Order: sequence, then structure tokens, then C-alpha cells
Amino acid sequence: MKQEIIQKYNVPVPRYTSYPPANYFDTSFDEEDYRKAIRQSDRQQPAEISFYLHIPFCAQLCHYCGCNSYPYADKEQTNQYIRALHKEIELITGELNPARKIAQIHYGGGTPTLLPAEKIKALNEDLLQRFETIDRPEIAIECHPGWLNREQWKQLMQCGFNRYSIGVQDFNPEVLKLVNRQPAQLPVEEITAMLHDQGARVNLDLLYGLPHQSVAGFTETLERAIRIRPDRLVAFSYAHVPWAFPRQKILETYGLPDSETKSRLYETARRLLTEAGYKAIGLDHFVWPDDELYQALQHGQLHRNFQGYCTRRTTGQVYAFGVTAISQLASAYAQNTKDLSAYIRLVGENRLPVCKGYSLTEQEQITRTVIETLMCNYQIDWDHVAQQCRKSPEEVKAAIGYNEARLREFAADGLIRFTSRKLEMTEAGALFVRNVAASFDKLMLHSEKSFSKPV
Repeated sequence: MKQEIIQKYNVPVPRYTSYPPANYFDTSFDEEDYRKAIRQSDRQQPAEISFYLHIPFCAQLCHYCGCNSYPYADKEQTNQYIRALHKEIELITGELNPARKIAQIHYGGGTPTLLPAEKIKALNEDLLQRFETIDRPEIAIECHPGWLNREQWKQLMQCGFNRYSIGVQDFNPEVLKLVNRQPAQLPVEEITAMLHDQGARVNLDLLYGLPHQSVAGFTETLERAIRIRPDRLVAFSYAHVPWAFPRQKILETYGLPDSETKSRLYETARRLLTEAGYKAIGLDHFVWPDDELYQALQHGQLHRNFQGYCTRRTTGQVYAFGVTAISQLASAYAQNTKDLSAYIRLVGENRLPVCKGYSLTEQEQITRTVIETLMCNYQIDWDHVAQQCRKSPEEVKAAIGYNEARLREFAADGLIRFTSRKLEMTEAGALFVRNVAASFDKLMLHSEKSFSKPV
């Protein structure tokens, strides 16, 4: 892609892991609003349930991290937190129809694997005793290989997970040192083999756009990752948002790759991984052709939530537990307090620890469907989206502020191809799918919110 096109579209736009983005959440949304949304969710689609558990503790904080994480304090605080998680599970699941089924359980953080394996197993059992599951649910956990020895991996493998996401970020020790990331204790090759022998699926997570990363160095990381042959490889773009996470400012002292270099890192990852046989999913996921994510993409049925890409089969309304955790229901979002002590206290008082959220209007629900469809499937069939929304294609376009002149500009710049019935991203334009999505977002017309750049 020409450098002038990259410069034109490398402007701050939402990442659209949700719609509206989380920085639109409002403190006027309170506990009672959330309880109302939970009760309504029993009558809304999807009917399946996704559970998310946020484990905020980290043995050391990585400088690049944009997650809500806290330094590990002590065993007693951890035990209090785990008790609060069980209590919050009780409070929320007590509001749900017990006939609904679990499609997905996901642990994120922080560093979920910092918890003792028996505590993680007990949390899984608490959830699974309350509801039946769909056939082959996804039960996944994000793993930091820097803090797990061989015995701890074996213990974790007894907790009931069928997918493990291993946070490698980069195999270059110099890069990891600069960003304060502990390298893996065991060779990632050995870890992956152990998990595959158990029958589990493995994601390897990489991160590009960090200090000291070069195309040559990242190529070495990618080639090693390909030799390991994980089920999915994820190449995340580092989002530099120091106004939201001040710890990221330290990376500026080391120097971050410019937009041209970062674009080349992405293009190198995409080329090497597709040449190795992986199929591209969205902006950052690469999977084998028989992966159900790729099969869903082929049929325009790929979906995503805050935990990442999933299929319609493993999609559910998300009920989230833990400090800062965000629930994603059919017509509302709710985020828990960021104050660890307040979270433990409020749950202990049988209260839902909501600090902010958002109730979506019908128009915003339509916009969410359009943007999610584009972000996941890189195309929009307006007839299909209209069926989902139970509207006509003209009503859908009116709700989102469809602007044909803007689309013609995208097309002239090589980002999209479109007709009145269908829009699709070009291969060259895929990097800027967020820009196209933002053109359908009425909230962006007068927004003063801060966002990261695509590259």
C-alpha cells in the first residue's frame, strides 16, 4: 500500500471490540440498571451464556499492558478476592434461567495462571454445576509462561480447560527485557506439546509495535512460532494509549517503531503465516483451514466479544465477574468497579459492584450489528444484516448514517469494493477496517474521545 494512503488513514479510531466502545460507558448506569438488564437478557438473543472471570493480579507489570492489572499483593488478599468471585457468581447466576446453557468460559487478566490451580478448578466447578453446557463449549484461560514451571502446567491441565492462550509476545529476550516481560520458564515448544497431548488447543499470542522490534527480528519470532504449530497464532498490534495507561509512557524513552515499520511488521506476519498455511481471521488471528473460526468466516458468521473472536455456536451473552470486568448483554454493558477493596466489600454486602455501563438504543443495536459484521467478516451483506435486525436494508442504512460519498472515497483509495447490496474490504485495505467501521458510527460525528491508531 502506498505510504500516502497509510498516512491518510492512520488516524485515531475505535478498536471496536465493543459498540459503543468502553470509553462511552457512563457512571449514571448503576446496579439496578444492571439487574434489570440481566433479567431482560433471559428473553433476548443469543440464549447461550458466556462467562468471563477477570483475575487482575500480576507478579510484575509489563510496560505495554493495556489491561486492568494490579501488582500481586499477598495470599490473604487473593483469597478474599476468590471468595468474592464465588459470591458474585452466586448473585448473578441466581437471576438467570437455569435452563440456559454455557457456551464459553474465559479467564483473563492480569495473570489468571498466578492463582493456584485448585482455586481455578473450584471456580470452574462452581460455574459448571449451575448450568449445562452446549456440545463442545470453549473453556479457555490466558497463560503467562514466565510464571509456570512444569509441575504447575500439569496442575493447570487438570482444571478442565480445552483452550490455552500462551502470552509469548516476542521470542527476542531483549524486547521482553525492555517491556518488563518475564520470558517463558519452559521452552514454548515443550508447553505446546504437553497441551496438545492432552487434547487441548493452543493459541500463541504475539505483539508487534514494541521497542527494539525490527522486521528481521520479528521474522525470527514468527518463524519459530510457525515451527511450533499452534492451533491459532495471534499477532496483536500494540495500542499506545499512555493517557489511559500511564505506565506505557516508559516505552517512549526506548523508541517505538514508526507507522511505516509497524505496517511492515504486520505485513510480514500476514505473509509468513499465510504462506505457512494459516488463514487470516480479522485483523490479528491466524488459524488452520479446519478451524471453526475459519469455517464461520467462510459463511459470514464470525463473531467477537471482549474475549476475542468466536463462532455463533460458542457465542453467548457475556456475564463477567471480578474487578473491572465488563458484561456484554443484548441491550446493555456493565463494568465493575476498578477499586479492588471496594469490589470485595460490595460483593460481600450482596451488591453487584457496578461502577458504570451503557444501555443501547435500538439504533445503536443496529449499528453494533453492522460494525461487528464488518470487523469480523470483512464484508457486509446488507440483506443478511437486515434480516438479523428485523429491518429493511434501507432502514438499516438510515440507522447508521450510511454515506455513499464516503464509501466511494474508500473505494478510490483501494480499501473497499461495494455495491448497493454488498460491501467488502480489499486485501490491501484490511488494515484499515476500523476506519470503514467508524464511517458507520454516528457517535463519531462529534466525538472528542481518544483512540489508538490502526498502525
